[in-house]
Amino acid sequence: MLTRRSFILKSAAATLAAAIASDALSFPADNKLRKFGFISGIIDKELKGDWKAVLKKTVEFGFSEIETGSYLGDSAQSFLSFCKEIGLTPIAGGLNISSQGDELTKSLNLINELKMKYSVVYWPWLTGGPFKADDCKRSAELLNSLGKACKEEGLTLCWHNHDKEFILMETGLPFDFLMNNTDSSLVKCELDIYWAKKGGADPLEMLKKYPGRYPILHVKDMAPGSTMDFECPGNGIIDFPALFKEAEKQSIRHYMVERDNAPDGMACLRSSGEYLHNLTF
Repeated sequence: MLTRRSFILKSAAATLAAAIASDALSFPADNKLRKFGFISGIIDKELKGDWKAVLKKTVEFGFSEIETGSYLGDSAQSFLSFCKEIGLTPIAGGLNISSQGDELTKSLNLINELKMKYSVVYWPWLTGGPFKADDCKRSAELLNSLGKACKEEGLTLCWHNHDKEFILMETGLPFDFLMNNTDSSLVKCELDIYWAKKGGADPLEMLKKYPGRYPILHVKDMAPGSTMDFECPGNGIIDFPALFKEAEKQSIRHYMVERDNAPDGMACLRSSGEYLHNLTF
């Protein structure tokens, strides 16, 4: 016989079960990176030898993209052909902040020859810093000009940060100045996670503050302790799952491993590849 008490208990249990099922459906399964790459400088020494064997090895480690300043071998075409053969895609190449005229044309032509989508200004300054408002104004003007030239060539310009962009000046942070005074349709940012953190910023808050401005992330870890030294991703203190979760929400698709002054670049790529392949967020 179904008593009023048992009816209430059964109804409550059914309601709870439905709520749990609904909550379960509202949370997506763990995400993983679709792909990740590396900047060639991390294995600069190794690439001076049998570069084909070295690049094949990086693909075995799980990498499918490369950020590089030039091609290896006889020509851009032969390099591209080899990269396609092994499953490695060139993504971004470098550009000097003061490039103009023939030098700019030559740089953009090379990036286009390598079928890359992005050009990156790794040091968007004319001085060594710390930076003042006048430095920022000049850099913003140059970046806008370069961004226009890149767009005309079918490329997207990014500028790359270090820690000095987070040293306070008379009008705020240089990082914010460049982000707020460059045309968002012409100039993007390749956010270096390590350098932002070393500069005292929260990389996650930087991502949230300027959504849509970061097509590429430099994935570099920070060693624990007061030295804040470079470390290979997965061996330091940076919370990559939280960062990647936000990055995926913003549809960021390029995650490039970097580690300055790596004692053993290939070992760093091996451990980084394993970490990123297995990471869920």
